[in-house]
Amino acid sequence: MKTLYSKIALTTICIMLLSSVISFILSNAYYQQTLKPKNDAKVTEMAKATITFMEENPQINKELYLTHISSFGYQIFVTDGLGEESFYGAEYREHNLSSAAVQQVLNGRIYHGINLFPHATFVTGFFANELKNTVGVPFTYQGREYALFLRPDISLLFSEMHIMFAWLLIGILLLSILFVFISTKYIVKPIRKLNEATTVIANGEYSIELPTNRKDEIGSLTQSFMKMTKKLEAANEMRKEFITNISHDIQSPLSNIKGYLHLFKEKKRTDEEMNQMTMMEEEVTRLSVLTNQLLLLSSIDYRKDMVNIVLFNMSEQLKLVIKQYQWHLEDKGMMLSYSLPECMIEGDPSLLYSVWENLLTNSIKYGKENGDISIILIEEGGWIKVQFQDNGIGMNQEEMKKVFNRFYRSDLSRNRSIAGSGLGLSIVYSIVDLHQGEVRVESEEGEGTIFTIMLPKQSN
Repeated sequence: MKTLYSKIALTTICIMLLSSVISFILSNAYYQQTLKPKNDAKVTEMAKATITFMEENPQINKELYLTHISSFGYQIFVTDGLGEESFYGAEYREHNLSSAAVQQVLNGRIYHGINLFPHATFVTGFFANELKNTVGVPFTYQGREYALFLRPDISLLFSEMHIMFAWLLIGILLLSILFVFISTKYIVKPIRKLNEATTVIANGEYSIELPTNRKDEIGSLTQSFMKMTKKLEAANEMRKEFITNISHDIQSPLSNIKGYLHLFKEKKRTDEEMNQMTMMEEEVTRLSVLTNQLLLLSSIDYRKDMVNIVLFNMSEQLKLVIKQYQWHLEDKGMMLSYSLPECMIEGDPSLLYSVWENLLTNSIKYGKENGDISIILIEEGGWIKVQFQDNGIGMNQEEMKKVFNRFYRSDLSRNRSIAGSGLGLSIVYSIVDLHQGEVRVESEEGEGTIFTIMLPKQSN
């Protein structure tokens, strides 16, 4: 996944490179359309001045004079069209001058090879060291007709100063790329901190502090984010307090109602009255379980920094849970098998007891009549794996995604006898997460479900 840092850096570098290419193309076009004709005219004037001096001073030595001119930074080619050819100055890379061009100059017309050089992108005539990329002028020396072709010697013109500017350009480009990466990191850093803060808040932690002294848009975003965090924290605290208070307030009258129902059942009642009171007692029990679970969840939320970590025997704890719910298993005719070798672990015994209790009651609740349940405990390196497997109604993919959400219950239309609060698996997930563990679920509709709990043997 590409990060914002890499995206900004790469985008900036691409803009720089694209701008350089476009600038070069435009510069090249400007050279072709404007500078090249001017350069051709300047070279033509130099060629004319050279031949004028020779024609006005026929006594001078042509060879010495042209050699002297070439030393000022020019490449010269002289021919009479009959086989006599002379070169002065640096060697041409290509001797590609046509005989027609030579004849044109000998006939008295000027050859504008620089201006006529092919228009090709990324190739400027100024740097093409070719014989046809010259200016040709006719002249007469000691009664003979000659054609002189001349162009600037780029190797001499491209002096140390030009090399310095070339290195300067390369240095600017490399330093620009380096500073792009540095500045982008500075820009992205507060956004990265905001992203990390959202992850912390998603895990239920609100005690975060971010610098809000920036005066730009990111500073405004950080300030708004911190205000939102404080409001979320206040709302969360109100929710926890509300759940705790309501659960306590409901638990007391429920206990009283349950006691009264027991008293009423001790007296002689009709079968219909007994059934009604039994149903009422079951509903009261269900509400009592719900409030207990809400209190447990609220306690987990508050106790994140107060977990009572001790070393205890997990195998014995699991056997105790199985023994406690033995009559529930017998009531549904279910067979429970287990493999629980001796295993010591560091954790909160009371909280982990709730994990095994909820998983076992979940397997009993959603398992088939006369079905099977298995519990397996395995040590794997520094981890302990506990699996609860049943062959009950199972879940589809959509249900598995929501199964640990608070108050979520699977589709009850498949089994009307099932009733639950939708908090059991949420409690399991919260407690395991509190122990830095992991919960996995595998299920197939109509085939059963496997819950796997991974817990570290030693608390961090």
